[in-house]
Amino acid sequence: METTDTPHYQIRLRAGAVEYRAAVNVRSQERPPELLYLAVDNFQHPILERVAALADGFTELSSDGSGAALDYIRGNLFQREMMRPVPTAEPGPENDLGDFLDHYVQKALGDADARAYVFGQAWGPEPTTKDKVFGFLPGNGVHDVHMNQGNSGRFADDDGVFQDGALLLHFPGSDSWVAIFLAFQSQSFHTDDVTGHTVPEIPAPGPAPAPGPDEPDHLVRVVAALVNPVGPAPEHETVTLLNTSPGEIDLSGWQIVDRAGNRSALAGRLGAGETARVAVAPPVQLGNRGGTITLLDARGLKVDGVAYTSDQSTREGWTIKF
Repeated sequence: METTDTPHYQIRLRAGAVEYRAAVNVRSQERPPELLYLAVDNFQHPILERVAALADGFTELSSDGSGAALDYIRGNLFQREMMRPVPTAEPGPENDLGDFLDHYVQKALGDADARAYVFGQAWGPEPTTKDKVFGFLPGNGVHDVHMNQGNSGRFADDDGVFQDGALLLHFPGSDSWVAIFLAFQSQSFHTDDVTGHTVPEIPAPGPAPAPGPDEPDHLVRVVAALVNPVGPAPEHETVTLLNTSPGEIDLSGWQIVDRAGNRSALAGRLGAGETARVAVAPPVQLGNRGGTITLLDARGLKVDGVAYTSDQSTREGWTIKF
């Protein structure tokens, strides 16, 4: 790992006869400098079917949400409160970001069948320039292996949707995945659906929902869904909501969003601590081969989001609990 002002954890990769370097940020140029980190063992998500189908080497991904591109917010890859700030480097084992990354990378290096999928911004090939870290030629690599939206200041020009970076490791022997997600504490988790810029009325960045009336995170949770009802199509799919707040919530103008971005309007009021099983109306469809369910408030801000896999949705008539 580098020890510069903007250090990176460097990973050497090979696809066929071509070598690549993945430069993973471990410190932010913005304050606070510690990155937000989350590693998910046994990661499960419908996006993995698309990821596993990617060819070796560089693959340019569309940012329209139809392919294998990642979006921390719209893809419901994880719950953001699971992320934690971690120091860049500290004396001792297993106590800083470099150590945490090394734990999983070394595991992959010890498995000849393991595959790494690095999402970020590519550079190269550079036919006459050797890689500055590992010395191979031509220079090739990927950086920005972190959330790439909701940036502040001069980094806002890098914003976009469905272009977030991450490191996914697949271990075919156990058919298991590890997902590593990184973000800067200065980034916002409420962003514009087109530009990826921070929504201005929600100024608080960071992993945990900020208190106050403007922060909608988890006021209402998606706790269950019936995505494969008994009987032929058209099916009567439902989503179960739980009001976690101490007050009644008016759901007028709120929406359920499916994996394809289709929206279904909600209505009515949901009392404090109460649940409601709401019918999903077309064009929203909760597919039987995995999908996502996102809940937006009347301002279009994300309140909650979940994902389910094809394995979870194969049993007809069974409700998935999140």
